[in-house]
Amino acid sequence: MTATEPRVLPRDTLLLRSPGRRVVLRVQRRSALLTVLFTAAALAVGAWSLTVGHYPLTTADVLRVLGGGGTLIEYDVVVADRLPRVLTGLCVGAAFALAGAILQRIATNPLVSPEIIGINAGASLGALVVSAVLGGTGLWLVGGALAGAFVAMASILAVATKDGLDGYRLVLVGIGVTAMLSSAIAFVLTRVDAYQAHTAAMWLTGSLANRDWPHVWFAAAALVVTVPVLIVSARSLPLLELGDELANSLAGRRGPHRTVLIVVAAAAATLATAAAGPIAFVALVAPQIVRRLLAERGAGLAPAAAAGALLVVAADLAARRLFPAELPVGVVTALLGTPVLVYLLARATRIGHAG
Repeated sequence: MTATEPRVLPRDTLLLRSPGRRVVLRVQRRSALLTVLFTAAALAVGAWSLTVGHYPLTTADVLRVLGGGGTLIEYDVVVADRLPRVLTGLCVGAAFALAGAILQRIATNPLVSPEIIGINAGASLGALVVSAVLGGTGLWLVGGALAGAFVAMASILAVATKDGLDGYRLVLVGIGVTAMLSSAIAFVLTRVDAYQAHTAAMWLTGSLANRDWPHVWFAAAALVVTVPVLIVSARSLPLLELGDELANSLAGRRGPHRTVLIVVAAAAATLATAAAGPIAFVALVAPQIVRRLLAERGAGLAPAAAAGALLVVAADLAARRLFPAELPVGVVTALLGTPVLVYLLARATRIGHAG
């Protein structure tokens, strides 16, 4: 703690110091509680998913397999099939939610998320060109997704931040870029054969079916890339929410911090998209749920990530069990997220009229 740091902390806040007092963390009790509850629920749903399928297993069977026992068939079902799917869903949900929470706080607009402003569409187009046109897989797919996402992001920011970052201008520009990229995606799909088009369409919907361990590594990479940078840079988020002019006057130029956080959000969404496709509305919905539960203007990033993980694994379980045929998880998250988007649009309209 520095000499200028307030000694009296806000209520509901804990102060954690490292042994050498070089690292000081402020933890809100409600935020920590939500993180624990969402994480526990996500792990419970994930564990339930390991028992569900055409080859039913009990919890005891799953624990025995994870402990090194069980038959070869049980090992193949749990470790080779279901566990990668669950782990991918947990990591992808957390990554999408973190990306959405960062972008919404920077732009001070609840409508800003990777799928709304075109980052997911850029990643999808890049990955689609690599996979369907060039026949690339693995790291080539991730590279194509990264290239597409960052080109889209650079194009959006070049227009939306010309006179400073404005949340609603960012949304409008992003919607336009998304429409252009969606047209390009449709064009690519018309130029490939029927099998490639069907496979690509399933991936573009967002799916956890047939995930294997490389997908887990891609999804985990999204968190490995995101979390360390957030630990260092996220302290500037409250200032960035105040706007460029006020942030600059209070703490000097904040542009580099803003750029770093936007790039981190884009990277997290891109790697998650490469692992499971552009699963819709997770980045939009999860931060908004947490923000309202916290009853404060700035929602915590940790509970948002946990809520995103829970949302994806729960939606995937519902997609497998509640319909006559298994649906891609992106269909279920879209069904859940569309009413939230309509609510946010209606709320923004009411606020605009009131102002």
